[in-house]
Amino acid sequence: MPTRRHDTPPPRTGGSETEVLRGFLDYLRTSIATKVDGAPEPHVRTAGVPSGTTLLGLLTHLTAVERSMFLGDQVTDWQATFHAPPDDRAADVLTRYRTAVRRANEVLDTCADLDAPVPRPGRPAPSVRWALVHLIEETGRHAGHADILRELIDGSTGR
Repeated sequence: MPTRRHDTPPPRTGGSETEVLRGFLDYLRTSIATKVDGAPEPHVRTAGVPSGTTLLGLLTHLTAVERSMFLGDQVTDWQATFHAPPDDRAADVLTRYRTAVRRANEVLDTCADLDAPVPRPGRPAPSVRWALVHLIEETGRHAGHADILRELIDGSTGR
């Protein structure tokens, strides 16, 4: 029988712009990690749509986005980031994602000014505000994809 979770309501955040942006980003980060957590093998890496998108591929991509935006990693082939290594278990991909999020949050904890550039070494950087809004958009879009893929796998719905 499909798992029906109740939707988690949007976060209640503090009143500052930074608290709102970071609260929504963390909410979406948790949402997509929850979609991958507990998804059965091999379905978690099996394409559920003609584009070839998989749950592990989405999380691998978002790990690359977090690392690129906040940790300075350079990505030369964004399409390649949508493919999880074949030997990785879902738990490995989840751990990498959660580690990237934790490290990105450590960087964000040092950013008091939303207009300042993201402190990433070796290359130009957007403002912290732009980076947060972009990650909210990117994570939200892929969390929606993950919702559909997870429901196709085992009927699980909700956040």
